[in-house]
Amino acid sequence: MTDTGTETTTEVPARVATGTRRGTGDPAARGRTTIADGVVAKIAGMAARDVVGVYALGGGIARTLGAVRDRVPGGGRSATRGVKAEVGEVQTALDLEIVVEYGVSIVAVSRTVRENVIAAVERMTGLEVVEVNINVGDVKLPDEDEDDDERPPLQ
Repeated sequence: MTDTGTETTTEVPARVATGTRRGTGDPAARGRTTIADGVVAKIAGMAARDVVGVYALGGGIARTLGAVRDRVPGGGRSATRGVKAEVGEVQTALDLEIVVEYGVSIVAVSRTVRENVIAAVERMTGLEVVEVNINVGDVKLPDEDEDDDERPPLQ
């Protein structure tokens, strides 16, 4: 009997059999990472709060609603309050609304916030920060108690 079929035997390298073979090429090109706007906003919010002279983030209404949420069990403090992020594939832009403490240089605080936010976001995400817009919406005076604005007067 004559065998007319062809049989090909390929020897498999031992590393394939043991599962240690690795693909070729740049690992960064083997998938895609997306970063949500909220992730960038949290990073920026935490970096802005670390700056001396920043009393709070967010406008009056956002801070009032946030204070109510903070009092509710499980409500927690929002790290993104006062921060808006727009994230693209390789770049991001941020808008922050801050309240500064009375007596500090608004220009210096803004510059430090911008530097801190850019460094943190770029280091943690790899995204290029193209702009950080800062709106100083209020100044915290030494004799102001934030809770006074949020509670009705006692009778």
